[in-house]
Amino acid sequence: MFIEKIQKNSIIKHMAKTIEEINEKIKKGCVVVLSAEEIIGYTAEHGVKKTAAAVDVVTTATFGPMCSTGAFINFGHSDPPIKMQKVWLNDVSAYAGIAAVDAYIGATELSETEDMKYGGAYVIQDLIDGKAVKLRAISYGTDCYPRKEIETYISLENLNQAFLFNPRNAYQNYAAATNSSSRIIYTYMGKLMPNFGNVTYSSAGQLSPLLNDPYLRTIGVGTRIFLGGAQGYVAWQGTQNNPGRERLANGTPVGPAGTLALIGDLKKMDSRYLRAATFHGYGITMYVGVGIGIPVIDEEMVEFLRVSDKDIYTEIYDYSVARRSKPSYGKVSYQQLRSGTVNIKGKKILTGSLSSYSIAREIAQLLKQWILEGSFTLTSPVTFLPSEEKINPLNVKSREEI
Repeated sequence: MFIEKIQKNSIIKHMAKTIEEINEKIKKGCVVVLSAEEIIGYTAEHGVKKTAAAVDVVTTATFGPMCSTGAFINFGHSDPPIKMQKVWLNDVSAYAGIAAVDAYIGATELSETEDMKYGGAYVIQDLIDGKAVKLRAISYGTDCYPRKEIETYISLENLNQAFLFNPRNAYQNYAAATNSSSRIIYTYMGKLMPNFGNVTYSSAGQLSPLLNDPYLRTIGVGTRIFLGGAQGYVAWQGTQNNPGRERLANGTPVGPAGTLALIGDLKKMDSRYLRAATFHGYGITMYVGVGIGIPVIDEEMVEFLRVSDKDIYTEIYDYSVARRSKPSYGKVSYQQLRSGTVNIKGKKILTGSLSSYSIAREIAQLLKQWILEGSFTLTSPVTFLPSEEKINPLNVKSREEI
């Protein structure tokens, strides 16, 4: 595999086209940008060599439910001041064990008064939409922070800082889901009908960022991205990052693999691209728009970038089985999934996507526009992300077994 042939820290030195050269073209207004959809046909017509020479950037994107999402908020100090021990925003608990007036609101945290109808993702969207949010906090009181409780209303505009920090976004592929049992089940993969009544999936496929740079040759810590309608950055590898899993010859993994931790300014975001959602019977999640401009550094990158839905496969798992290792009903391409039906045991099964391909396409085009206008330039990674890491399961053990 490519990653075994070349050390990532030497990639930049051996580029046929450097990121600095591409940024100069962006500044001069002569950069050539295609979306990940557009480069498929362009390469088929012109070939890999001419495409590598002619095209500078390919924009990729995804827009789907990403539960591992949240925001850090600084409220500012009241008079007298309070060391917030417990915090609620619109009756949704936020984690306050950070500093006196800092908190982290997680997207999936549920309201304590509205059951599964409202949660952290809705608080974040309400803030973006300019709505007033009720802040309630309690404290044990100290000499320097004597106040023991506070109740007030906040808005995004009057917060000192509010930034999105998402520990796990932009999954590099994901499994598809079905249900072999005799009852409806409600999951993070949506509503699954009994007796293989449907198959759900969640990926932008050929548009998805980490499927277009499968070995993360150009994506790492410090990479500038589109996040929730604003510019953000890759902060670190994402939790459950699992790049060492099975891959096809084109580099794409079959099922969940790499993930990214992302950061960006919540004050500049747009709820069209950062949107709360409720999955009936499961809970709250947040739809996150992520876009990455991938520099066309050489011909090998074009080989990765021209990947299409027919070349990307995932596995169908049975979500009615309540254990870590779920039964598989085979591999299918995203072309098959997007056709509307797949075959399981000789039977045609309806398919449905949880992610929005149309909004992913919109993000890729918007990012393309930013680059062409010169308002978005590319960044070289400060450091590359792990390439061979594998995740470990949580096993129940006694203290003596550790």
